[in-house]
Amino acid sequence: MTDETYDVIVIGTSQGGRFLPLDLAKAGKRVALVERGPIGGACVNTGCTPTKTMVASARLAHLARRAGEYGVNTGPVSVDLAAVRERKRAMVSGARGNYESRLTLKGLDLIEGEARFTGPKSIEVALKGGGTRTLIAPVIVIDTGARPRPLEIDGAGGITILDSTSIMELDELPEHLIVLGGGYIGLEFGQMFRRFGSEVTIVQTHPRLMPAEDEDVAEEVAAILREDGITVLTSATPQHVEQSEDGRVHLTVRTPQGEQQIEGSHLLAAIGRIPNTEALNAAAAGIQLHRDGSIEVDEHLETSVPGVYAMGDVKGGPAFTHLSFDDYRILRANLLDGKQASTAGRTVPYTVFIDPQLGRVGMSERQAREEHRSVRVAKLPMSAVVRAIEMGETRGFMKAVIDADTGQILGAAVLGAEGGEIMSIIQVAILGRLPYRALADAMFTHPLLAEGLNTLFALPDAQNE
Repeated sequence: MTDETYDVIVIGTSQGGRFLPLDLAKAGKRVALVERGPIGGACVNTGCTPTKTMVASARLAHLARRAGEYGVNTGPVSVDLAAVRERKRAMVSGARGNYESRLTLKGLDLIEGEARFTGPKSIEVALKGGGTRTLIAPVIVIDTGARPRPLEIDGAGGITILDSTSIMELDELPEHLIVLGGGYIGLEFGQMFRRFGSEVTIVQTHPRLMPAEDEDVAEEVAAILREDGITVLTSATPQHVEQSEDGRVHLTVRTPQGEQQIEGSHLLAAIGRIPNTEALNAAAAGIQLHRDGSIEVDEHLETSVPGVYAMGDVKGGPAFTHLSFDDYRILRANLLDGKQASTAGRTVPYTVFIDPQLGRVGMSERQAREEHRSVRVAKLPMSAVVRAIEMGETRGFMKAVIDADTGQILGAAVLGAEGGEIMSIIQVAILGRLPYRALADAMFTHPLLAEGLNTLFALPDAQNE
């Protein structure tokens, strides 16, 4: 079989891999874009777009139930999960179609199939329609993403277990959803289905939810979820699961108080994600992998093989779409403009789309203290923010970590209404290296939630008075 030669091969169409091939083709490169699944990767098909569409439906149901608090009369609230699913599918179809319509550029070939390396700069593609094609290129970019980690406890192989993809295809509301995992995905789905009307139990092996967050943040999130009617079990390690003849799920967990039995109608495993590298045959190319299967890269996103790069979730680290998009910007600058753009020192923000949102950027208080920095911590409850009071959204708090010696903002957590948007203001201040006093003295429109930043960043000075 004759090898087909390209300037660049991109494997996968996740957030970064969606845009890089377009830019390369526009620059006159001959590009092969290989995709084994739906076009658009996880963000469009199983991540950001569908989940946040369903989060919006859940929030509306929640607000409808609270309508009386605002003097608005409504009738009984119920959720048609099949209709929620169809709305979600329509959003995904629209987003995917928008991208697919852009793949007609001259010099860009979309090849649908599974790619595997046969050498450092060659791949074989098992085509969806049958047969294979062999491609070679001096530059190859891997953007194959990650997938939900399967549950591996006693009994798991014999029952139906939902993951973050399959749970969005349900058309009937679970009576009682058991969620394994107290990370971002588990919390978003747990609160979502509680608001749809399911009983929900979250089982977390770690002593607290969201172990990467500061303890006060995690405790406040747990309190909010419990207030919403969710049962939160921490320090609870799943031991065994089975399904009875009537379809009920029986989960045994080990706790400090002994074994506990949990019975539910559905089980969601939200225990992390694993990189999609098995099918790549990375060893044939000499590409080094981490122990978890993710691809080793340097600060320029180059693998152990010169000219072969990896971007997005497949390289490990935080699995955020905007991080993948920033990877794309780095590769675009380096491959097209001859620059030396780097991941070194970049500030990575993120938002957990529970309600209220948790927006985070920079260092946590724990991280700062572990580095033995001299820090000042400012913390303001949302119940002290005028706009939050007016909205009836007073749960949570704003928190900022400040370098006591320089006055620079090291990081922040905003757990509150539109927490991600407010966090972004602080992120810009960090990027601009503004001292915390700049936000304390800034003029914000009254009454916006951002106005709370005036009070938050005035607190360190008040503490010294």
